[in-house]
Parts: sequence; structure tokens; C-alpha cells
Amino acid sequence: MKSQPDSAALPSAPAQTANGAARDWGVRGRFRRGSRLLKHADFDRVYKRGKRQFSANLTVFYLGNENGSQRVGFTVGKVLGGAVQRNRIKRRLREAVRGCLKQLSAPVDVVINPKKSVLTLEFGILRKEVAQALGAVQQKMSRGKA
Repeated sequence: MKSQPDSAALPSAPAQTANGAARDWGVRGRFRRGSRLLKHADFDRVYKRGKRQFSANLTVFYLGNENGSQRVGFTVGKVLGGAVQRNRIKRRLREAVRGCLKQLSAPVDVVINPKKSVLTLEFGILRKEVAQALGAVQQKMSRGKA
């Protein structure tokens, strides 16, 4: 028989962002369903109507949303390698975003499209590049509101 998790170990309420909205993080820093872009239509909307932020190893597409939250999606095409390589790239990107997403407070949908070099890039450099890209997105979204 499986034991139930200790309710004291689970967070009682989601953390608050700078603008007062609840951040939708799960236990142990996992992305919850509300923090991820999942539908093809959402990805398509960001690609077609959104803007781009380029860096050496990534292209970040972003578009403001109406629901007041930050959602992140990843697209890793077959051109980047087999399933093992693509999943490794996604895991590395998720971890890099997980550490940097707190600087993003604007309600925005973000799609990160990596280049093949992300697979061999040192993780510290990848995290720094993701942080710079998300910081630039935050600046541009803040300027757009003012």
C-alpha cells in the first residue's frame, strides 16, 4: 500500500510574484500545467503574433497574454538530433529556465527554440544566456506597458 505524502512538506500556497499574482510552481520546483505552454494553438499564436529575442544559442519568442501568468514552452525539432538528444536539451533548458523565471514578472507566453550547440554548451553559460534573454523580454514587456 502506498503511503500518502506528508502534508506538512507540501507548500500551502503558491509564491507571489512582484505584481502580486500567484506563481504556479509545484512541489520541488516542477513546472505545473498552468506554467507551461501545451497546446499547439498557443505555440502557433506566439510564433505568428509574438516578437523574437535572439541570442547565440537560443531564439526566444514571446507574446503578452491576458491571463496574468508566465507560461513557458520549448520546441526542439528533429533536426537537433534523436529523441535522446532532444530530451536532454529540453531537460537542460527547463532547469535553466527554472532558475531564471523569477525575474520575469510580466504576463507573457514564452517559447524557447534552442540551437544544436545547447547540447554541448556548459550549463553555467546556458543559464546565463537564458537569464539574459528572459531579462530582455521583461524589459521589452515593461516598456510596452508604459
